[in-house]
Amino acid sequence: MKKNLLAGLMATFFFSSAAAMEPFTVKDIRLEGIQRVEAGTVFSYLPVKVGDTMTDEKAAQAIKTLFATGFFKDVRIEVDNGVVIVVLAERPAIAQIDFVGLKEFDQDQLIKGLKEVGVAVSRTFDRATLEKAEQELKRQYLSRGRYAATITTTITPLDRNRVAINFNVDEGETAKIKQINIVGVQAFREKDLLAVLQQKTPTWISWYTKSDQYSKQKLSADLETLRSYYLDRGYLEFSVESTQVSITPDKKEIYITISINEGERYLVSSVKLAGDLTLPEEEFRKAVKIKPGEVFSREKLNESTKAISDKLGAQGYAFANVNAAPELDKEKRQVAFTIFVDPGKRTYVRRVNVTGNTKTRDEVIRQEMRQMEGAWYDADRVAASRERIDRTNYFAEVNVETPPVPGTIDQVDVNVNVVEKSTGNISIGAGYSSAEKVILSGSISQSNIFGSGKFLSLQVNTGKLNRTL
Repeated sequence: MKKNLLAGLMATFFFSSAAAMEPFTVKDIRLEGIQRVEAGTVFSYLPVKVGDTMTDEKAAQAIKTLFATGFFKDVRIEVDNGVVIVVLAERPAIAQIDFVGLKEFDQDQLIKGLKEVGVAVSRTFDRATLEKAEQELKRQYLSRGRYAATITTTITPLDRNRVAINFNVDEGETAKIKQINIVGVQAFREKDLLAVLQQKTPTWISWYTKSDQYSKQKLSADLETLRSYYLDRGYLEFSVESTQVSITPDKKEIYITISINEGERYLVSSVKLAGDLTLPEEEFRKAVKIKPGEVFSREKLNESTKAISDKLGAQGYAFANVNAAPELDKEKRQVAFTIFVDPGKRTYVRRVNVTGNTKTRDEVIRQEMRQMEGAWYDADRVAASRERIDRTNYFAEVNVETPPVPGTIDQVDVNVNVVEKSTGNISIGAGYSSAEKVILSGSISQSNIFGSGKFLSLQVNTGKLNRTL
C-alpha cells in the first residue's frame, strides 16, 4: 500500500504528528520525474540510503535539501512497502535567449553579462534570477542615459521541459543634458569650469561627440577633473559638497547641479626632504618641481615624487616609496611639504624572460636588452630596452613587466612579452611602352628572415633598357 508522507516544500515546515509514521528500514529508493538531472546527482543529495532507517525528520531534510539545489520546482516523497519513492518536477532549462530592439549594446556582451548573473543557455530557469537579470539590463541602460528604456521579457515553453527567453527592448531616446550649474564658484568664472568638463549642454557637434548624454561614470570623471583644476591652482582644501541630478517627467532632459567648497588658496612656504637619502640631497632637489613661494599645484607635487622615485629606480631601488606630507598654516594660507624618501632594499634582476615570440629568435630580442640579468635593477635601462625592442619593428606590441620574485624582497624578474606582426612585403607591377613593349616587375622583401633579424630582398625588372635582378 502506497502512503504519501510529504508533499512539497510546505511539508518541510508543517509536517505534523498526524502524518507521522513508524520508522522503517529502507529497502530501495526510486526516482520519478527526472529528465535532465542525473540520478547520481539526486542520490548524492539524499540524506538517506538503502539500509538506513527512514524517519519523518530525514524525509523533511531530504525535501529541503533537494529544493535547495535549485533544480526542482516540486519535490514529494512517498513510501510503498519499505520503498522510498522520490517524485520530482524539474525546473525547465533555458534553450535560447533572444533580444529584439537592441541597438545601444552589443548582443554578445549582454549575453556574457547575463551569464554572470545566472541566466544562460543550458542553465536552469529561475524566475528570481531572471528578474535580477532584467534589473541589471535596466541599470546598463540608465548608465547610458536611456532613462525611458523599457524591457519586456517573454518566456515561451518548449518541448522537453525547456524555455526560450525573449527580451523585447524599447530603448527610447537618450536623455540630453539641458543645464549644468556649479554652485559656490568665486575664484573662477563658471563658464571656464564648465569648459573643462567632459559632459556639456548640447552644441552643434554633440551628435558626434555625445557630450550632451548623461552618464554616471562621466559625471564621476568630471568631478575629479574639477578637483584637479582647483588643486593645481592652489586650492588645497577644495571639496565637492554634493551633486544633484534631476530629470524631467518625460525623461528627455537632465539638470545637473554641483555644489563645491573652494576653500582658501595656498602658497608653498617650504619643501623639505627627509628619510634615507641614498644620493646627495642636491640630486633630489633637482627633481623637485614645486618651489617655495609658488602657488601650490598637486600636479607639480606628483611630478616631484615621481621624479624622485625614478631617480631611485635608476639606482636599483625598484620598490622605493616616496610620499609628501603637507603642513597647513591656515592663518598665513601657506603650506609646507616634507617629502619622505624610503628607498627600500636595493634590487637586482634575477632573470629576463621573453615570451610571445613565435617566429623571432630569443637572441634577436635579448640583444636589444639594456637591462642585464644579475645586475642592479635600473628603471631607465628597462625603459630603454622596451623602446629598442619596439624600434626593431618586428612586433605589433611590446610589454615589459618587472614583478617581484616570490619569497624575496630584493629580486625582480623582467618579463618581456611581444606580439609578432608580419614583416614581409610583396609587390608586383606591369607596364607597357612602345620601345620596350610589356614590362614586368616584382619584388619580395623580408626584414626578419626566419626570425633571425636579418633583412633579405629580391627585385626583378624585365625591361630591355633597364633590366634588374
